[in-house]
Amino acid sequence: MLVFKFGGASVKSAAAVRNIVNILGMYQEPVVIVISAMGKTTNALERLIDAFFSRHVKKLQKEMELLRSYHLEILEDLFPDKDHRAHGVIENVFDELSGRLNQEPSMNYDYDYDQLIGYGELLSTRIIALYLEESGLRAKWIDIRNSLKTDNTFREGRVNWELSGKLVKKNFVFNGERFLVTQGFLASNVNNQTVSLGREGSDYTAAILAHILNAESVTIWKDVPGVLNADPKYFDDTILLEKLSYLDAIELAYYGTGVIHPKTIKPLQNKNIKLFVRSFLEPEAPGTLIGNFAYEKLVPSFIFKMDQVLIRISPHDFSFIAENNLEIIYGILHKNGLKINLQQTSAVSFQVVVNNDKRKVRLVVDELEEHFKVSYETGLELVTIRYFDDATIERVMINKTLLLEQRGVQNIQLLVRDLG
Repeated sequence: MLVFKFGGASVKSAAAVRNIVNILGMYQEPVVIVISAMGKTTNALERLIDAFFSRHVKKLQKEMELLRSYHLEILEDLFPDKDHRAHGVIENVFDELSGRLNQEPSMNYDYDYDQLIGYGELLSTRIIALYLEESGLRAKWIDIRNSLKTDNTFREGRVNWELSGKLVKKNFVFNGERFLVTQGFLASNVNNQTVSLGREGSDYTAAILAHILNAESVTIWKDVPGVLNADPKYFDDTILLEKLSYLDAIELAYYGTGVIHPKTIKPLQNKNIKLFVRSFLEPEAPGTLIGNFAYEKLVPSFIFKMDQVLIRISPHDFSFIAENNLEIIYGILHKNGLKINLQQTSAVSFQVVVNNDKRKVRLVVDELEEHFKVSYETGLELVTIRYFDDATIERVMINKTLLLEQRGVQNIQLLVRDLG
């Protein structure tokens, strides 16, 4: 049994959905298919959620109409017969979403976010499961929320492995089907409230299911040839990494390579399940294989995180940054769900680099200012190089000014400002 994960780019249009059918036709094994929201639907839903939470009715209506028209265009291309049951199924999903949007928001933004954000995956998986059936492929749609259980940490659910294991084994059963189609990114708590696994968490879903079901392998289908040593947006001469160890894969994912979600590797490594990263544009190409490999080093890999914020924290009375101060700082960051990408401490200061989530940054800064002197700087870039050397550092520092540097044996992180 195999597990495939198709991301938003691979299901962004009717033509892309048809391409999935072609890819599945290359395999004889039963496959669990994990699917993300179509195209940029999650971004669209985040705008809709903001409008819902702020009660901006006109913006809410506009975003809802854009969301509906985008999916209906794909639906009508795949199912031109308006009497096909697919149209009724999708209208029911939109009716359910509309019903939720007509309710009053709660006082908990993260809760509301999770109750709404998953409609992208619910729409995409319904459409694709129905199209697989229409194409003569034996497929069954499964609501992952009935199987994958987490705690109550909305937007970053922690998996209850024992309960999820029992439910997944009960529900993910091939009973004459070749394909089981389910949602990435989503789960639920014991009260059946939707809980998401964190942004871009569909890779993690695939890894969880593969671990529980003892899959032979996981394949993540992307719009790139595999794992590259740099993002083609920033480098012209990128190199395909044909093989990666679990360690290198988790290091690259942790530091922000967009190809693999950071939590994906551990469930696979624990059972020595291989992970392929392959191109849905060239499905016969080998891509990247991640597994239990040993080698001395790889070519240097570059990871760029744009739009970073440097937050500088120091005590009011020039006292030391001690454990009690760090406990307060970490507690505030954790409570507001703001993850640290880089941190440095000295006797009387503590600096953290985070993504520029404007809402969270504002909440964190406001709360930190109750205890410390705080300043922050925006518009920065964080560059991580694995297997660095002097030449690679010089390459990324062209027309940049350095604000922070953190150097290890194999990794270096450089916080820089572009000089324009």
